[in-house]
Amino acid sequence: MDIKEIQNLIKFVAKSGASEVKLEMDDIKITIRTGGDERGESTTYVQQIPVNQTLAQPLHSAPIQAAVPVLETPADSEDSKYITIKSPIIGTFYRKPSPDKPMFVEIGTSIGEGDVLCVIEAMKLFNEIESEVSGKIVKILVDDSSPVEFDQPLFLVDPS
Repeated sequence: MDIKEIQNLIKFVAKSGASEVKLEMDDIKITIRTGGDERGESTTYVQQIPVNQTLAQPLHSAPIQAAVPVLETPADSEDSKYITIKSPIIGTFYRKPSPDKPMFVEIGTSIGEGDVLCVIEAMKLFNEIESEVSGKIVKILVDDSSPVEFDQPLFLVDPS
């Protein structure tokens, strides 16, 4: 296994969110561990051990900085006054009830508690996501027909 293949494996593991991956092949054994430090930066450790190596020999383990950028949310004072509406489930985000219907909300739309903001499809079920706050939509953070994760920010709402 050459260095390019190892780097691609590190990128794949970092993107997948796995904390540890072990790979055993004919002549080598690779363990990749990812973890965050107190600043939120991610470090990847790669340990490559030839299988025919005796236990008396020392194991080499070196930290390698992950090639995948760490996503950090800047603490914008401008965005801090807004309320973030997050996804309650994993699924596919849709801004319209059906392809031939208008969008539920646009930037600048005034909303009230209980207003439907979008639908998220999960396991062939379309779940209406209702607002828990009143205000005005300032920003839509997800593209239509995009996959979303649990607790992923969807909208910014100005409550004033």
